Amino acid sequence: MDRLTATLTVLDYAAVAVFGATGALAAAKRKHDIVTFGFFAAVTGVGGGTLRDLLIGAPVFWVGKPQYVIVCLVAAAAVWILGPQRFRGQALNWLDALGMAAYTVVGALKAQSLGVPPFSAVVMGVLTATFGGVIRDVLAHEPSVLLQRELYVTPALAGATAFVVLTRVGMPTIPAGVAGFGIALTLRAGAILWKWSLPGFGGPSGD
Repeated sequence: MDRLTATLTVLDYAAVAVFGATGALAAAKRKHDIVTFGFFAAVTGVGGGTLRDLLIGAPVFWVGKPQYVIVCLVAAAAVWILGPQRFRGQALNWLDALGMAAYTVVGALKAQSLGVPPFSAVVMGVLTATFGGVIRDVLAHEPSVLLQRELYVTPALAGATAFVVLTRVGMPTIPAGVAGFGIALTLRAGAILWKWSLPGFGGPSGD
């Protein structure tokens, strides 16, 4: 396994684990049982990647590699064992931000590796980064992250665009990925900390 493949594999598993943890935290807020913890974690962790693979006609990544789902279940067990007191305040938002930024790059890169055009690769990065969180919020009966006034889709769009553009102009994949990840995480962090948002139609703000 070369350095690039190893780095992307680690990033992929890390994103799945982090998103899985956010699904378990959503279940914790509703005081669900351990089975529901696992279900929320698995659906959130692999949801965005599943949609991406279905849209680009690729084998769904976790079907042939069930360890991705196992990682989600381990994340759910960790949240259950550690208890909600270890995840106070903005923990869900920050974990979600890390997972979103990582999946932005992973999603766009996988699409590019299968010959998807640049624009569509950006879209795949955004869908991979955001769809798992959408499913999580629907299952938990929480307001969707897409309906928040603070930036959410925009950081994923900016990160995926930066990554795709940088790779197209010849930058090596790892530096381009770091740049895309950093841009997405920075914008989302600003939204969490300072409520950054874009002007909304007929109102003060939106995404």
